[in-house]
Amino acid sequence: MALTKGRPNMSFVSFHETKNLTDEQYSALMKRSEADLSFFSEKVKPIIEAVRTEGDAALVRFGQEFDGAKLLTTETLKVTEAEFDVAFDSVDAEVIEAIRYGIGNIKSFHEEQKPEAMWFKEIRPGAYAGDRYTPIQSVALYVPRGKGSFPSVTMMTAVPGVVAGVPNLAIFTPPSPDGGVDAATLVAARISGVETVYKCGGAQAIAAAAYGTETVTRALKIVGPGSPWVVAAKRQLSGLINPGLPAGPSEAIIFADETVHGGLAALDVLVEAEHGPDSSAYLVTHSRRVAEEALAALPEHWAKMTDQRVEFSKAVMCGDSGGIILTSSIEESYKFINDYAPEHLELLSTEPFEHLGHITEAAEILMGPHTPVSIGNFALGPNAVLPTSRGASTYGPLSVHDFVKCSSIGYVTKPAYPEMAKHARVLARYEGFSSHENAVSEMRNQYLKKS
Repeated sequence: MALTKGRPNMSFVSFHETKNLTDEQYSALMKRSEADLSFFSEKVKPIIEAVRTEGDAALVRFGQEFDGAKLLTTETLKVTEAEFDVAFDSVDAEVIEAIRYGIGNIKSFHEEQKPEAMWFKEIRPGAYAGDRYTPIQSVALYVPRGKGSFPSVTMMTAVPGVVAGVPNLAIFTPPSPDGGVDAATLVAARISGVETVYKCGGAQAIAAAAYGTETVTRALKIVGPGSPWVVAAKRQLSGLINPGLPAGPSEAIIFADETVHGGLAALDVLVEAEHGPDSSAYLVTHSRRVAEEALAALPEHWAKMTDQRVEFSKAVMCGDSGGIILTSSIEESYKFINDYAPEHLELLSTEPFEHLGHITEAAEILMGPHTPVSIGNFALGPNAVLPTSRGASTYGPLSVHDFVKCSSIGYVTKPAYPEMAKHARVLARYEGFSSHENAVSEMRNQYLKKS
């Protein structure tokens, strides 16, 4: 329901009390903007086909049509070294410093995350097994731009790929109206260690990465968040390119207990809500005081935001995918969070570790009043490219592991072979695989003697 009484400046902020919700209404709160992609799935089909058949020409046409990049040509689809140099000259020094700071922390975090190149263990006397990790040979990094510029996404996608040792990393990002690329994004790319950048976004970028064009080199995998258009294209092309974790429009839950002021919770719930009208953002609390304080504080926070971000965040907070959830108990708050499985979760409490053990379904958990999503997105180090639309139930954040693949390694010595072969032979016979059985039978022994 919408709480309207006595609050004319925010009369349509969505306010739900779980005790008053039917099962159907509760389920409706779980929906995300990309839950039903049928509309987008139909719309991206001709875009994908055009890129497949026309290559660069289609990328230029869609860049001009969708992004307003009237100056984009087939010759300027790929960012030049000179464009990188100009970007460094045009970005403020404090922005470059912040980018370097963030990349340093992201690199430190992901270097710790990197698996051993190989491990080997003696499973039985004389029989060894292990894993070997090698980089994926080519990965595309999608950096959105539709509702803003995101050098932070460049940092989060490029750094783990570089740490993993991927030899071919390429950034795909929508062109600006002048046919260029956001300058800070190019700065972040170069500092991260990636200098292949293509000026294309949306479904056409996914298609270009999957098929390749005259300019774009085909990739084996693509990672990075995007709009429902991007998500729909990834799903359709999943047979040609690994689409990576499901990263759609932004979503967050701010959990606040009675130890914090509701105004702080209101401040933080707007962080992901301001990304766009297709985002999702909830403040979840079992404290009516916190809920009332948050409602009272929202107008003050909106008054200090730009018009576009106010428009976006109001669309979320006053719509069907955001607002304030007042639960009947702290246990009910935990249940709502786990049912929702958010991309971003803040445990806004002076004692956040008391709550941590109750949360099992969240891609990112930021704890305490000094760890807002802003710090997670830009500076702390853990990856902020996260699964959305309940993907946190089965996926984790983007990591070094997304840029490597694992090969199992096995080695059986001559003394260990007879016992292994005996048990393998029994199971092969039981499952009815003659060749499996023959490969560990007396036939092998005879060939080994001849060798």
